[in-house]
Amino acid sequence: MTLDYGLIWSVLLGVSILLFLILYLRLQAFLALLISSVMVGIFAGVPPLRIVETVQQGMANTLGFVAVVVGLGAIFGAILEHSGGAQALARFMIGKFGEHRASWALSLTGFFVAIPVFFDVGFIILVPLIYALQRRTNKSLLAFALPLLSGLAITHAFIPPTPGPVAVADILQADLGWVIVFGTLAGIPAAIISGPLFSNWIGKRIHLMAPENEDPQTNVDATPPPVGGILVIIGLPIVLILANTVLSSSRNVQNVLANEVLSVIQMLGHPFVALIIANLIAWYTLGVRRGFSLRQLQDISTKSLAPAGIIILLTGAGGVFKQMLVNTGTGEMLARYFAECGVNIFIFAFVGAALIRILQGSATVAMITAAGITAPLLSPETGDLTRAMLVIGIAAGSSLLSHVNDSGFWLVSKYLGMNEKQTFQSWTMMTTILGLVGFAVIFLLSLFLQ
Repeated sequence: MTLDYGLIWSVLLGVSILLFLILYLRLQAFLALLISSVMVGIFAGVPPLRIVETVQQGMANTLGFVAVVVGLGAIFGAILEHSGGAQALARFMIGKFGEHRASWALSLTGFFVAIPVFFDVGFIILVPLIYALQRRTNKSLLAFALPLLSGLAITHAFIPPTPGPVAVADILQADLGWVIVFGTLAGIPAAIISGPLFSNWIGKRIHLMAPENEDPQTNVDATPPPVGGILVIIGLPIVLILANTVLSSSRNVQNVLANEVLSVIQMLGHPFVALIIANLIAWYTLGVRRGFSLRQLQDISTKSLAPAGIIILLTGAGGVFKQMLVNTGTGEMLARYFAECGVNIFIFAFVGAALIRILQGSATVAMITAAGITAPLLSPETGDLTRAMLVIGIAAGSSLLSHVNDSGFWLVSKYLGMNEKQTFQSWTMMTTILGLVGFAVIFLLSLFLQ
């Protein structure tokens, strides 16, 4: 197939402009994505009014789904955070596993906590617990911090309804239920190797102490909510979404169930309804029943939407970038070319996400940009399993090599009291192992399940 090098240069220049605006001009990523999308259209010779229509089309097609899911997820997580549910879950896990297996308990805790709570918030509210564990055991702080961080990072990047995979799934038109399944399959070994196993090794080489002036009970609710209820509330939307996916994809089940029953199940398992139900239960059981006033719950919910708004707009801008590649015909051209050359789309998506992540730092921007570049390469015949696995491949690439241009690098460095070299040796290595293992698992699965 003959390539249109004009279109290729349009995309390359657009990505270069995106990186220049973010890295050197420090422009907000939302604005940078929109500008680079418009520039791709201009370079490709798209008529001016058609460029504006593409921007509107890309935003509209993306935000109709993502805005609702991310907004509901943010409110859900804020109520869990303020109720003390995250700390209660962590203490319960440590109590069940024992302090000698606390690293495994913390990794599992991070895995669950990050479903409703943003990564950085989950880490900050659980930091007092890892400080306390370090003081009691005299082990390196890394032995407890890295497992917690690995669990948080895996769920944050791999498992809906967290914003990153929801955004990528929407851009790739992947089924969220299958994304949850493959995110879990790839995430568990990645969390184990990058968390408890790696932390045990690095903790013997870098011994960190908890800060002396920190109160281990800071931000810990004296009367936390029951753990069983927390697990039910966190797990409910995931179970409903998975049930919808399994039932909707099974011909045998569809033949047995009446259409009316199947429709109700599909409605309850839609991410919108599943998260609304979870929010209502959390609002009552973790809010009203625990003494929060209606005004307090309203304030908590309202404040939670501020960070969600940034992610929603970023996702919309990523949708614009994707739509520009579709409307210029670049995506279809590259798809045919790569197919003829035998380039594996999973490797393309992973490497693309990894390069953008390493260059500009933000995992969210890397995921959304890589999804925008990858989506036009998919055909209508691309199956649900392949699309879902591609979401995880992109998530794995965007997790790699967190370093000095990533805010997470400095957050971890600050709270664990590490210098830059120690942060590279521990946190950066952990994210790299996490991304590589996650991709290795999903790539192997793709060889058998496509």
